[in-house]
Amino acid sequence: MLVAADKFKGSLTAVEVAEHVTAGLRRAVPGLAVESVPVADGGDGTVAAALAAGFARHEVRVTGPVGDPVTATFALHEDGTAVVEMAEASGLQHLPEGRFAPLTATTYGTGELLRAALDAGAGRIVFGVGGSATTDGGAGMLAALGARFLDAAGDPLPPGGGPLRDLATADLTGLDPRLAGTDVVLASDVDNPLTGPKGAPAVYGPQKGASEQDVAALDAALSHYAKVLETAVGPRAAECALAPGAGAAGGIGYGALVGLGATFRPGIDVMLEVLGFGPALARATFVVTGEGSLDEQTLHGKAPAGVAAAARAAGLDVVAVCGRLALPPEALGRAGIRRAYPLTDLEPDPARCMAEAGPLLERAAEALARDFLR
Repeated sequence: MLVAADKFKGSLTAVEVAEHVTAGLRRAVPGLAVESVPVADGGDGTVAAALAAGFARHEVRVTGPVGDPVTATFALHEDGTAVVEMAEASGLQHLPEGRFAPLTATTYGTGELLRAALDAGAGRIVFGVGGSATTDGGAGMLAALGARFLDAAGDPLPPGGGPLRDLATADLTGLDPRLAGTDVVLASDVDNPLTGPKGAPAVYGPQKGASEQDVAALDAALSHYAKVLETAVGPRAAECALAPGAGAAGGIGYGALVGLGATFRPGIDVMLEVLGFGPALARATFVVTGEGSLDEQTLHGKAPAGVAAAARAAGLDVVAVCGRLALPPEALGRAGIRRAYPLTDLEPDPARCMAEAGPLLERAAEALARDFLR
């Protein structure tokens, strides 16, 4: 039996989900052999999943999205693979009292976090992006790694995506030379381009407090940013702006592609590889996956869909646990999930469901075991 579930956002970490599911399964089937691989798709919770897989914890003080210092964590494996999560440095959770800063929030701290991973000896960096407070196209990240972004007077630009409208020259020649010899993988569950109707400002800006006017200003600023970078590094900059993943996490995907030489891969695919899911799956006879909400987004690169696809390819049955279920049985079936067990079936009140997620999850796992394992 393999438990490979993501976090229940706002309630339980992926590790806690695995613990509660295991407890419920064993309550129904005493002595059941259960292996757990907490998973993530590149968004928030990615570092936690790596730490659960045995990576070493490294903490560093970096610049938060509005300039205040924050403590960020990255994970490092003994083979030199680092897992860096941009939300650790530049995520929404670091905004003071939840106050948005759509035009001025910076990814500078993410660049500092990447530099710390290089300092620790990382030769390969899995760069998980998501949950960002920023829409600066990764300019702050690149500046922290040695790039220079100047206005017409030759002065460095202020932080954030808004000031990129005043960008006159960009110089990436000062980027940390260690990046040239580092394999950087951009792990994301979104494939948006940098700008346009499906770009970072239009699709994700409102989630970060951007008004309609802010979205238009950020889209124009990022378009200008890409044109200036095209002058600095050539046609590749324009190609990267249109590439899948460029619009991830407020355009930090673009900064990673054009400045770090990153390769884009669906987050769940690379994380399953990094977390050792394959060998665990080979030992399994049955798989339980899940996340807080099983909905349409789940089907587009989220962790349960990736787990289910791999398990189905291996000929194994998959069932899911979740906080809420917003998919019909036929959609679950197409994703390779035989059945889902939502906690809302046990406790319909959303607030109580989240507050009591652990015990409810154990009850759901008991029901699952009675249905499939006896």
